[in-house]
Amino acid sequence: MIPPLQRAETALSLLAIDPAGLKGLWLRARAGALRDRVTEALQAIPLPLRRLHPTVADDALYGGLDLSSTLAAGRPVMTRGLLADPTALVLTMAERTPPGLAARLATALDEPRHCLIALDEAADPDETLPSALADRLGFFVSLEGIVWSDTDPLALDPTTLAEARARLPAVRVTEDAATLLTRAAAQLGIQSMRAPLLAIAAARAHAALMGRPVVTEDDLKVAADLTYAHRALPMPEQSQDPDQPPPPPPPEDQHDQGPSENQQDDTSIPEEMLVEAVRAALPEGLLEHLAAGRAARVAKGASGTGDEKQGNRRGRPLPSRPGRLVPGAHIDLVATLRAAAPWQPLRRREANRPEAVLLVRGSDLRLKRFKEMSDRVLIFAVDASGSSAFARLAEAKGAIELLLGQAYARRDHVALLAFRGVTAELILPPTRSLVQTKRRLCALPGGGGTPLASGLTLAMHTADHARKRGLTPTIAILTDGRGNIALDGTADRPKAEADALKAAQAIRATLVPTLIIDTANRPQPSLQLLSKAMLGTYLALPRADAHRLSNVLEAALGG
Repeated sequence: MIPPLQRAETALSLLAIDPAGLKGLWLRARAGALRDRVTEALQAIPLPLRRLHPTVADDALYGGLDLSSTLAAGRPVMTRGLLADPTALVLTMAERTPPGLAARLATALDEPRHCLIALDEAADPDETLPSALADRLGFFVSLEGIVWSDTDPLALDPTTLAEARARLPAVRVTEDAATLLTRAAAQLGIQSMRAPLLAIAAARAHAALMGRPVVTEDDLKVAADLTYAHRALPMPEQSQDPDQPPPPPPPEDQHDQGPSENQQDDTSIPEEMLVEAVRAALPEGLLEHLAAGRAARVAKGASGTGDEKQGNRRGRPLPSRPGRLVPGAHIDLVATLRAAAPWQPLRRREANRPEAVLLVRGSDLRLKRFKEMSDRVLIFAVDASGSSAFARLAEAKGAIELLLGQAYARRDHVALLAFRGVTAELILPPTRSLVQTKRRLCALPGGGGTPLASGLTLAMHTADHARKRGLTPTIAILTDGRGNIALDGTADRPKAEADALKAAQAIRATLVPTLIIDTANRPQPSLQLLSKAMLGTYLALPRADAHRLSNVLEAALGG
């Protein structure tokens, strides 16, 4: 494991060697002397540094009309934007980057010209860098836990870095090394294909820094550490079922086998060792913190991919923006006239129409905008199996009715699904109708096996459907035990638990906030592991009544 400050020094050195290939650095640290000490080393990057704020306007990025110079010269005078030339952009308060700016910067990073240093102050646990930028930046460095008095200024030798940049084009990456980095990314749960490409670029830069013509094992370790560690998904703990026999030992005749033709040579690094080294590269709990921040960002309505969240109702007006007349667009007449007014004398002379009262061009059009509001939908997945199902269903019914009574003020929706027997069933689609809720809940049956995997899968599909309708889903699971019915309907407890774990990991990938309420008399370790697998919240509430369930749900889900 690389020490944090040495990790920052190595990342900045590699970024200075190949800024366009490595795209940039995500620096997580509070504003202060320690962060300033690290950012001073950004001078080693062979690109002009430009600082920008999350509220930067489009004309500052792409250039625009210089109004004062245009009026003085009597002709249009354009300004050059920050993205006109290759630039190292330093984004302050990066955790507050709006989706629109994240999309514009992500598009700029896709071109091999710029790099971005995102300064994430991490003031709020729910705030994090948009995933559109985190996916493109090569490195992540956290300065949490480092004391400024224990550090020294970072020493980046400009001569050494210049020599490494000259060697970089000749550095080769073997096919085996690229395959190893790609397979390691897959084992770590990294789905983006940008990560292996960034890891290869980091390995080449490190080899150039070390003066090697070919990427070696040490280069792969450093590259995987710097590029994969913060992208890896938290590894769920595996529980060993006492009823399940241990795996059989390997055949004895394999122990004495010599090296085969397909066996890796002495210069190769085992894939498992590379994966374990990546998992040990960050402080304990940081992966869970980053993943929880991404989930909270999605729950708040920002997808982080650069696309605006499409809500299901209109909110307060927003400042108008330039745009084109497309179906559904509404012109802001006052803002359009205000934009066109300063140009009337110039346009009358250019058009030779001194009698014209008003000359409006397409660039003057300003369109009305409104904030998209997204209603919340709380999806209850209730275990309706076994002899105590009626008590749990009664609790769930009472909690739903209590929450629904407050939904009219907050415009919340509630959905209910029950899993029992061999499958799960959607009892109540998302609704705000109290009459319809009582009608659907009055005759809900119970009993049979526990198809937990089916319940989780149906809850995920219900959440996905609600999200497509512009709602913000949250899943609450009420159960008192482990699943014993697999997805195929067979009564196989080990297979049922494996299916439930896969369903939990699928929910984790959607970043939907989840809550598991354990209603058993004693807390169930298997449910705790399942909650970790989906990055959810676990609550043990034996013998909880409807009022207590409602209060806990309101507190846990941010109501």
